[in-house]
Amino acid sequence: MPVPAMRPDRQKMRQIKIDRRRKKTMVRAKTRIRNSSGLHLEPAGVLCREASRFTSSVMFEYKQSMTNAKSVLGVLGACVKCGEEIELICDGPDEQEALAAVLKVIEDGLGE
Repeated sequence: MPVPAMRPDRQKMRQIKIDRRRKKTMVRAKTRIRNSSGLHLEPAGVLCREASRFTSSVMFEYKQSMTNAKSVLGVLGACVKCGEEIELICDGPDEQEALAAVLKVIEDGLGE
């Protein structure tokens, strides 16, 4: 007996479109990692701890890949080296504050 094809839920599709429009309000900024050894365990922990203070989503783009800045494993997996540029992307109710705080921590050397 053939399985009936599933029809996409129109309400869900409408919600996805609304969410895509809302994404245009996110804030972005580019910065360079200045730590001599890049984002190894200790600086990754400092970055994640700072990003986790906010309810907004805090991500960064590196080499055409998006990484959750609140995830230590994600940050370590990105393998960001010294001198490399990342683009921080924050989206949510406190996005401006989150971006400013994370940028400051990176500029201050991530605890090193």
